[in-house]
Amino acid sequence: MNETSRQDSRPVTPVDWGRVDTVLLDMDGTLLDLWFDNHFWQTHLPRRYAEIHGHSPAEALAYLERRFAEEHGKLNWYCLDFWQQELGLDIVALKREVSHLIAMRPHSAAFLEALRAAGKRVWLVTNAHMASLNLKLEHTPLAQWLDRIISSHQLGAAKETQPFWRALQALHPFDPARTLFVDDTETVLRAAREYGIGQLLCIAHPDSSAPVRVVRDFPAVTDFDQVLPVS
Repeated sequence: MNETSRQDSRPVTPVDWGRVDTVLLDMDGTLLDLWFDNHFWQTHLPRRYAEIHGHSPAEALAYLERRFAEEHGKLNWYCLDFWQQELGLDIVALKREVSHLIAMRPHSAAFLEALRAAGKRVWLVTNAHMASLNLKLEHTPLAQWLDRIISSHQLGAAKETQPFWRALQALHPFDPARTLFVDDTETVLRAAREYGIGQLLCIAHPDSSAPVRVVRDFPAVTDFDQVLPVS
């Protein structure tokens, strides 16, 4: 990938913006702070599951971690309908109990504004279930910057799989070679690379409450101010 020339004093960027028409953006951990989701699934849900079903916190956490591991990376892992039936809980209602934690990541708004100013097509591509997606859109201004909003649940396959990318192309044609895809999950980025997406970028600090992660296989940034396009 070409880097911005140092001669014009602009910061070096891992993205060759001259070769990008379409920008595909993940939501949780990319545009939005993953703190909300991690807190919900790792702390709030186990606590409420224990309270509602009469288990000890340790028993609830052990059971949920085992079940989550069994579904990890599958569409069910992201499906609120599946977990509502599986756990006997109103997952959306429980998410609303901590919805005040939903927040955009630093510089996400500026990045999205810059993409629009540069004339790029901006699509949200997320594994989030529609109920979760709608909750996030209620609590953030994301929708105003997006040309398309696509959930993997609409396509019947998770982003970790090739059927997702084929279905996305069939429903919303785009040129993979002139596309940038940004995500915080390396397994998803590997699937995009296998499909032929031209440029890939990983978010190394998806959760503001956790340390910056080491990203080995892809160009990575901690914040979007490191990769703003120039219109």
